[in-house]
Amino acid sequence: MSDAQITEHRIVLVTGPSGAGRTTAINALEDMGYEVIDNLPLSLVPRLIDGESLGRPIALGLDARNRDFNATALIELIDGLTRNPRVSLSVIYLDCAQDELIRRYAQTRRRHPMAPDGTPLIGISLEVDLLAPIRVRADHLIETTDMSPHDLRAEIARWFGRPEVPGLAVSIQSFSYKRGIPRGIDMVFDCRFLTNPHWVSALRDMDGRDQAVVEHIATDARFAEFMVKISELVLFLLPAQLDEGKAHLAIGFGCTGGQHRSVAVAELLAAKLAEAGWPVAKRHRELERRAVATPAVGTG
Repeated sequence: MSDAQITEHRIVLVTGPSGAGRTTAINALEDMGYEVIDNLPLSLVPRLIDGESLGRPIALGLDARNRDFNATALIELIDGLTRNPRVSLSVIYLDCAQDELIRRYAQTRRRHPMAPDGTPLIGISLEVDLLAPIRVRADHLIETTDMSPHDLRAEIARWFGRPEVPGLAVSIQSFSYKRGIPRGIDMVFDCRFLTNPHWVSALRDMDGRDQAVVEHIATDARFAEFMVKISELVLFLLPAQLDEGKAHLAIGFGCTGGQHRSVAVAELLAAKLAEAGWPVAKRHRELERRAVATPAVGTG
């Protein structure tokens, strides 16, 4: 029996810091035919799947304004829905730089829900820290800092639209094996056999998006053939996945630290698939973690 035959509820959970665009995303999903429920108490979410299917997908907007919100409860909810064979769950995290969130609050003159008697900066900092564990669990991380509402709606439509002719959205992620394989990955490839730039002092603080790092990895005699075979395999499988009715495919590349080899390979494959006309999103989990741990001044 296929996933389409046993799955009764398709749920898209939308979260992220206040001001990052959650309302815009929720409205876009509603326009695409989703049943939208905003700020439903977490304790009531399981009741949605107790009964019969609504016949269309559900979009849930959740953030720190929820009456019984806390990060632990939301993670437990995500894990519970993921394990439920009746549910197909996607988690969207809308992210935004701290200085842009401050600018948006200044424009609207709204008070931040987590600091109604303080400055928006205090509330934004508290909320970003609160949501950090959820950000790591997200299936789709959408950076809205430089996006207009129109841009965000287009991005949501690209990933979650319901066209009459189905498409296949591809997500390519890099990660560190020390932190485990990301949740929801369909295909995993191990890059730890490749030459490691970490042992070159001049390259250690760079990552796989830097050309010098790519050139160093490419000195490995196995690298070129590996890229050719991986590209050919994925390009061969994508049409088959589409024919099976799959809407999303997540491909993961792992290495020891998730900074050099996996990032470089993920970037190169993403470019190859984009050239072939496939819609591709990239995510580098450990680079995101590092950015959160050591944020630049004025960013969230």
